This record gives sequence, C-alpha cells and structure tokens, in this order.
Amino acid sequence: MAQTTAPVDEAGDQRAPHEKSHHRDLQGGAARAAVFGISDGLLTNISLILGVAGANPVPSVVLLAGLAGLVAGAFSMAAGEYVSMAAQSELLQRELELERRELERHPEDETRELAAVYRLRGVDAADARRVAEAIMSDPEVALEVHAREELGLQPGKTGNPWQAAGSSFVMFSIGAIIPLFPWFFVSGIVATLLSIGLGTVSVLAVGWTVAIFTGRSRVRSALRQLAFATVAAGVAFGVGHLVGNLVNVRTG
Repeated sequence: MAQTTAPVDEAGDQRAPHEKSHHRDLQGGAARAAVFGISDGLLTNISLILGVAGANPVPSVVLLAGLAGLVAGAFSMAAGEYVSMAAQSELLQRELELERRELERHPEDETRELAAVYRLRGVDAADARRVAEAIMSDPEVALEVHAREELGLQPGKTGNPWQAAGSSFVMFSIGAIIPLFPWFFVSGIVATLLSIGLGTVSVLAVGWTVAIFTGRSRVRSALRQLAFATVAAGVAFGVGHLVGNLVNVRTG
C-alpha cells in the first residue's frame, strides 16, 4: 500500500498538511458543469417557451415544447460534459505518464529543470539545486511538483467525467423547469408573465451566485446574465410571434 507523502516546501523540508485548503478544487469540472448547466437550462428553456408562446398555440403545445427542451437539453449537456471531461482527463493522464517516464529515464535532466525553475523565482543557485534534489528523492513528490510547475496539473485531480455529467444533467433540469413551472397550472398571458418573472429572478440569482465564487461585482454579474437572457428570450419571442402570424400556428 502506497504511503501518503507530506508536501515539501522550498527549503526541502516536509510540511504537515493543512486540515483544509482555503482554495476550491476548480480542476474537477463539476462546479463548472453546475454553473453552465443551470445557466443554460434557464436561458435555453425560457427562450424556447417564449418562442413557442409567441406563436399563440394552445397551452399544451408550450408545455410539451418546454418538457421536450428540458429532456433533450439535459441529456445533451450531460453527454457533452462527459465527452469533454473524459477527453481532457485522458489527455492530462497521458501528459502525467510522459512526465513520469521522463523522471525515471532522465532524473538528472529533470533535477536541473526543477532547479532552474526555482532560480527563476529568485532562489540562490545552490539552494535551488538542494531543493530540487530533495524533491527528486521521492518519485511521487517529484511527479507532483513537476506536473504542477511544468504542466499546471495536480495528479489525482484531472477531473471526473461522470461527476461533471451528472452535475450538468441535474442543474440543467433545475434551470429548465423554472420558467416551465407556471404552464402546469395556468396558461396564456398569465403563464407567460410568470415565466418571465421566474426566469428573471432566477437569472439574476445565478449571476449573483457566480460573482460570490469569482469575487467579481455581484450587481454587474447579475445584470450581465439578465442582459443575455433578455436578448435571447426577446428574439425567440419575436420570431415565434412572427411565424405564428404568418402560418397561423394553433393546435387542438
């Protein structure tokens, strides 16, 4: 059973791991998939619902279109996230394996490379060499440090495709059901206005929440999300209304 090695600092000494890192794991993909999922679900379905509603069909047509958009979009987003994350994970794993081979075949060259990295950061040449040799004495620590310094990777954190796909599926579905919800109970202009109201509040909430994680202006982020949603939904409604008048769409 492999032993867990404590992190090594630039003086070559081992450090006790912190109980909890103050940084979030941004490489796994699930957080990104969740944000994209709920945002896309909201934007896609409110545009679809208003586009269909703009043609003035019977309410069941709007409800059917919204449900179809939810199911198709959720599966599409999940499949896309899985394929994307799987390809990324496989690529990163390949790069890590190549780096592992280089460490095994050319340890002296890799030691010089690592020492050069520390020299560029202002470490004295002798100290940089000493730190590099200390790191290279443990193959797992050496791989971790080289991967981080040269590739910007963290071994073991190359992303989980299933987690990203599941997160995307669930969050897209949540986002898509919000503007559709009123059509289960009411219809016509009332349902349309409720969809717009719920969609607006939800879009603003998503933008505000994203800003909390990114540290950016919450008001600006929320208004940016609202602007994109307004343009998309407005265009969709206009096209639906125009087509509805031209072909007299009405079913039932």
